[in-house]
Amino acid sequence: DPPVIEPQGLFDEPDNTPIFEYIAQFTQVVGALQGEFKDTIDPRLYELEYAVLPVLHRMEACGVLVDKQILTELSTFLAQEIQSLESEIYEYAGKKFNINSPKQVAVVLFDEMGLKPLKKTKTGHSTDAQTLGLLYQETQEPMLKKILRYRELSKLKGTYVDALPRFIQRDGRIHTLLHQTITETGRLSSSDPNLQNIPIRTEDGRRIRTAFIAADGNQLVSADYSQIELRV
Repeated sequence: DPPVIEPQGLFDEPDNTPIFEYIAQFTQVVGALQGEFKDTIDPRLYELEYAVLPVLHRMEACGVLVDKQILTELSTFLAQEIQSLESEIYEYAGKKFNINSPKQVAVVLFDEMGLKPLKKTKTGHSTDAQTLGLLYQETQEPMLKKILRYRELSKLKGTYVDALPRFIQRDGRIHTLLHQTITETGRLSSSDPNLQNIPIRTEDGRRIRTAFIAADGNQLVSADYSQIELRV
C-alpha cells in the first residue's frame, strides 16, 4: 500500500474555511488512486496529492487581498467607454438596436450594410467574436471593430469588474476555492470565483489584475512553468 503521510497543520488554523471541502477533495484523490489503476500508479503521486492538501487549505484560508477602489474606478471607466461605443454604433448604423442580440446584429451587418457573411448557424449568420474578427481582417469595416470592442468591454465589466467585489469578505480578501482533482492535466483549478481566467493579454485585462495587491511589507510573486509532459 502507498505510504501514509500525516497532513500536518490541516486542522491547526482556526478560520472559516469549510474543512469538509478538503475532506471531499481527499476522498476523490484516494478513490482515484486506489481504483482499478492502483497497481500501476507510482506511490509518489499519492504522496504529492496527499501532502498538498494542507497547503491548499492555508492558501484558501489566507485568500488574496483586493483593492476594491481600483475595481470601482475601473467599473465607472468601462461604463463610460461602453456608453460611448453604444452611441457610435447606433449613429453608424443609423438606428438603435440590441447590440447583444446576435440576430439583430446580423440583420444590421449583413442585410442592411451588405457585408458578406462568413459562417452560417442554425438560426442564421454567425456573429460570434471569431467570425467578426475574421470579417474585420478582410473588410476593415469600422462597425465590426466597434462591436467587438463593445462586447469585450461589456464582458470585462460584467464578468470580472462588477462581479469580483461581491466575493470580497470582511477581511478585504477573496477566498477562492482551489481544486486538485478537476482538470485532466493535473493542474489546480479555481472556483467561486475563478481567479485563473482573468485576462492578461489586453491592457484592460491587466488593469483588472492590478486590483490584486499584497499586504504592507509583502509582495506578490508570479511563477509559471511549461507543462512539459504534454509537450513530450
